[in-house]
Amino acid sequence: MKTTRRHFLKTAAIALGAPTIIPASALGRDGTVAPSNRIVLGGIGLGPRGRQDLKAFLSQPDVQFVTIADVQATRREVVRVMANRHYGNQDCSETPEMAEVLGRDDIDAVIIATGDRWHAVATILAAKAGKDIYCEKPCSMTVRESQELADAVNRYGRVFQAGTQRRNVDNFRVAAELARSGRLGRIHTVHAGILALEESHAWLPAQPEPARDVVDWDRWLGPAPWRPYNKDYVDGRWRGYYDFHGGAALPEWGAHTVDLCQWAATADDTTPVEYEAEGQTIHARYANGVKLVMRLAGFKGEGDWVVPGTCPVRFEGDEGWVEAADTGKMALSNPALLPSGPPAEMAGTDPTQHVRDFLNCVKSRAKPAANADVTRRGHIVSHVASIGWRLGRKVRFDPATESFVNDAEANRMCSRARRAPWHA
Repeated sequence: MKTTRRHFLKTAAIALGAPTIIPASALGRDGTVAPSNRIVLGGIGLGPRGRQDLKAFLSQPDVQFVTIADVQATRREVVRVMANRHYGNQDCSETPEMAEVLGRDDIDAVIIATGDRWHAVATILAAKAGKDIYCEKPCSMTVRESQELADAVNRYGRVFQAGTQRRNVDNFRVAAELARSGRLGRIHTVHAGILALEESHAWLPAQPEPARDVVDWDRWLGPAPWRPYNKDYVDGRWRGYYDFHGGAALPEWGAHTVDLCQWAATADDTTPVEYEAEGQTIHARYANGVKLVMRLAGFKGEGDWVVPGTCPVRFEGDEGWVEAADTGKMALSNPALLPSGPPAEMAGTDPTQHVRDFLNCVKSRAKPAANADVTRRGHIVSHVASIGWRLGRKVRFDPATESFVNDAEANRMCSRARRAPWHA
């Protein structure tokens, strides 16, 4: 077909003069965020807690969740449907392979909410792949994994937020700020609520393994030692078993409450130097003399906990004390310590503000509240305390070298072998 120069110029002029219609969402109008400003997110191992995190991420307008990796088909499908229902499309993909998510160039960050045995390894692999990371707690199984995680995050320049969301829950935050401000006087004792100290090395009875496309048992175990399949494990009842749940269950809540005590005691850059168990209570002491007491947490204010609720903390100074717990409530030795009153009550399990802190830091490249260095030392405290409890004697620890002092037996307990090939 031939065209004249005049016809070509006429049609070109019409085309250039025609208005171009661009959806408002592509420009970030009408309350939306332009695609170029969105954080593209993937998920790794999102069970019940992971889906709570995902709900908080989906509520943020600058997030686009695009894929889920999980070794359990039912969990992959639940997350895929959840995301697609939120966006009103069918764009969310699923895969049993974590490597597929980490290998995607379009993904900026990942949520890691697998079982504890996978947290550190998955975080290190994600950091190597250039992804920013929101990882559920406890983020490590050992002292050594705590070190490796922080080293990898820092080496690869990633933004990391541990799922210790209480650093961004108002009553806990205000309590810690009260302690740090000096209004309680010199802080002399901080108390962390913990679960009962116990662990099991038993195996559940062997059951027939499901097909790999239903549950990939080998990948579910990951770096943990091999043991035969039992449905209870994959249904979430792996807690309490030493191979899956590190540190006599101490890091389960200690990751939150010990972390908050570290913060309140202005000790994020150190750890206690002595630890001694007395029944279900562990007494620790910092080099400056401040005491850390890890003790059973009352759910309804039992014992001498004033505030009811899980994960209670108490900070005591020469001139007063403060308590906070998951109910969102606070208690003070003197109401005048907070002239404007306590903050509005917010559930301690709510990750919304913590997620927002992470996303802001992904954009600014600043360190979030529960960054890798804070997590390293807070988790090490729980692991060291659990080692002392298992040994049944007082242990001394050097925060500078992050090792036990003149104690080869305790130092051997700072790491565990990882099952090949599941390692970072």
